[in-house]
Amino acid sequence: MNIPTSKGPKRAQVTIQNLCKEFGGITLYKDFNLDIKAGKIVSIFGPNGCGKSTLINMVAGLMPIDSGQVLFDGKTLTQTKIGYVFQNYRDALFPWMSAWDNIAYPLKRMGMDKGQLKQRVGELIELFEIKFNLKQYPYELSGGQQQTVCIMRALASEPEVLFLDEPFSALDFEMTLFIREKLQEANLKTGVTMVIVSHDLEDAVFLADQILLLTRRPTQIAALLNFDMARPRPAEAVSDPEFIAIKSQALQIFQREMNRII
Repeated sequence: MNIPTSKGPKRAQVTIQNLCKEFGGITLYKDFNLDIKAGKIVSIFGPNGCGKSTLINMVAGLMPIDSGQVLFDGKTLTQTKIGYVFQNYRDALFPWMSAWDNIAYPLKRMGMDKGQLKQRVGELIELFEIKFNLKQYPYELSGGQQQTVCIMRALASEPEVLFLDEPFSALDFEMTLFIREKLQEANLKTGVTMVIVSHDLEDAVFLADQILLLTRRPTQIAALLNFDMARPRPAEAVSDPEFIAIKSQALQIFQREMNRII
């Protein structure tokens, strides 16, 4: 499949330096540092309450940080084009707009003319092989269809970084396989850097070039595991010895953190 993009691949390196965050006097992050390489898919996994979603919300500018900085190829957030897929996709879509208009919304905000806008939405329709009617409103779509529309909208503006907060949490297995496939295709076609929060270890490992495993609070990096299995990875990759080995390693680190005395 050949899906053109209007301005070529979009990618950015994310640099987190000395990030600190407290809630109610309790330290969540203290002097947290991380580099995410451009064009890679990084999954974030860790114990409950360690602040996985909080981390991407701070990096994406949805939540203030207490101190530290986040840079995108040396640029600030305001100088960087990002996309964000929220965990609760049902509330993320505009209910008064059709699915098509939801996808086109960020392009209209950018001032894109109608011809370019229609072309860009058409590219996304082709990439995601849309068979359902995009003239329908969100409440008329299934959960998987709504999540697909959310991801298409987040990709519409060709972001440099795409953040996804537990994108598979409310999907059935069929839609999980579909979204896994399409996120890989989007990454391979555009080079967009992806940061994914997951509460399921298999999902976290399946898509990732790197699995970021976090500690208990105050949260630090327990491990950053590289996973170099060739992409695109088919559904059957979960039974590959390479996949099983990296998942097992991640599980051991996770269990070590779960058993660590606070």
